[in-house]
Amino acid sequence: MECTVSWTGTTGARSGMGFLAETGSGHVLMMDGAPDEARPENGGRNLAPRPMETVLAGTGGCTAYDVVLILKRGRHDVRACSVKLSADRAATDPKVFTKIHMHFTVRGRGLPAAAVERAIAMSHEKYCSASAMLAHMAAMTTSFDLVEEPA
Repeated sequence: MECTVSWTGTTGARSGMGFLAETGSGHVLMMDGAPDEARPENGGRNLAPRPMETVLAGTGGCTAYDVVLILKRGRHDVRACSVKLSADRAATDPKVFTKIHMHFTVRGRGLPAAAVERAIAMSHEKYCSASAMLAHMAAMTTSFDLVEEPA
């Protein structure tokens, strides 16, 4: 796996802190820093997600992918899946994640709650490399809502 990240800023007092990531699969992702009122030359322009937000988003994508795939492989009628991630970070540098909570909302027809709970557990215990990596630093918890789709 490869990724090239390039600074998109220019020289000058208000150069910005934007970055363009080009992934090995040929996709691009913009990232930017938060504006810094005290030192504008060090801040971003708020034009894209922060790098740590992309780490959190990638983790959500990784685990949601697993949950859907596990349910589909179990021949369950899953119609939608979303996960809302809430994270706390350390107060000092490096400001690593210290707690991450993932709340899944899974929609489908006739989905057993036990199957959804198992899919989430399997993702975190066996398949999701992103959450496995972050679990070394952050306390991770999960919850879910199961929504029955009308016939």
